[in-house]
Amino acid sequence: MLFNPWLVGLLAAGLTGLFIVCAEPLLQKISSRSRRTSASVTPPHSVSPGQKHAEYADALPPQRRQALATLQKAPCSEITARDICEHIIPMTTDYRTCPDETYTPTGFSVAEIKNLGDFPDYAELSGVPLPGAYREFDIEKALPRPYRPFRWSYHQTMSLTKLETDWWIELENNYKDRIAQRKALYTQHGSAVLASLPGSELACKELMEIVLQFLCARYPHYFSLTDNRILHNRILGTEQDVRSKRPLEILMDNVPEDFAIMMRDEKTGFYFLRAGVICSALGWNVGTKIGLQLHEIHAPIPDYKEKMQFSMDRFFTKMPCDRPIQRGSWGLEVGQPLYMPKGDPHEALRLSQDPALTLDDCHLRVDWQTLRRLPLSAGIVFNFKALFTPVAEFRDEPCIPALLAKVLKEGKKNLMEYKSTWHVEHVVLPNLEKWAAEQEDCGLAPRGWEVATLDDSPWYPNWEEKWHRQQGF
Repeated sequence: MLFNPWLVGLLAAGLTGLFIVCAEPLLQKISSRSRRTSASVTPPHSVSPGQKHAEYADALPPQRRQALATLQKAPCSEITARDICEHIIPMTTDYRTCPDETYTPTGFSVAEIKNLGDFPDYAELSGVPLPGAYREFDIEKALPRPYRPFRWSYHQTMSLTKLETDWWIELENNYKDRIAQRKALYTQHGSAVLASLPGSELACKELMEIVLQFLCARYPHYFSLTDNRILHNRILGTEQDVRSKRPLEILMDNVPEDFAIMMRDEKTGFYFLRAGVICSALGWNVGTKIGLQLHEIHAPIPDYKEKMQFSMDRFFTKMPCDRPIQRGSWGLEVGQPLYMPKGDPHEALRLSQDPALTLDDCHLRVDWQTLRRLPLSAGIVFNFKALFTPVAEFRDEPCIPALLAKVLKEGKKNLMEYKSTWHVEHVVLPNLEKWAAEQEDCGLAPRGWEVATLDDSPWYPNWEEKWHRQQGF
């Protein structure tokens, strides 16, 4: 989490949380805790284990300078990796104070970045197209797509897919409430949920501009920009000068998703958490992780150094701008806990099976995660959103009850202990088994089918019919 397979740490247990966007829950994170032990942490994920360690001081991500030729309609000069490394912008330095002929890791000079100005064509710069306009979208009825990232056999593995770029940021009908909730968390917790360190100025500005360009393209009837400066948010009824606040605060005011920015240290080539706005972490917060290197964020993970550190560092080093990825992690919760730092009273609910618990109290929480590299700053952005679904919704979703029941009953013991689903299983499992039998009786699921990951994963067969019906179109 903070990003599961990469974000193993930040979203990981006692702190891990920021990168595991690459694999299923970090089995290594699992300790010998009993099922009654609290594991309140956003489920982590891991990349393939590696045994070696390396320095990456001279290893740069793929350049994106070729986009300048298209944007400027003129050839652009070639810059070698050696030129970049010898004249690179230090990770801790504001690019605006650097000489014009210093470079970001992706090969853009300070002069070129200044010439591009505000809100340049990030689709061209990154190689990631803008989304198509979603004109049928109605914020009053909107539901997120029904992510059900359940897999069987359930074991640690890579589970990444190419990002569906039209769906990078999904809005739903709780938009107003969620924005208000996130702003209240910021007022209460300050730098524990939003923080940025010196040197992250370009990445924060770039992220804000990319996100706002996305919103205006995807939801044109709700968002627009005037003079690349005034953001019109017709859901909230606001007009906001995007220069009036720090970029991450503009995102806080308008986007109900979390973002964490990792940046490359020019001395070692390793990546550090330099900025983030994160209001939906379980078991950690930005304030305890800001400034840490990837392996430091994951330090509490057993065997991380020996089995995972090399692979994680290498992945971050090589990730290109034009290949963003996505994945989902899941858990079962009582209610809909959004922000639950370590020690939060809600953790106590995971220590016992409440006999008074009802099915209506039980929810699936999916943290839908994406990872992409910013083209100008070369920062890597992990973003994720907590999506909650009443467990009762599974009753008419083909094959989902049997699949989830299989995972809960037969999933690897230490993995399920880490997921901490035990506190709701006494209510959820009997209902799943009943619904699985119902589905076989009525033909919604094949009789006697061998439970396995669904071909439609992370959804279920014919999911769009129900999803459209629930939204009234």
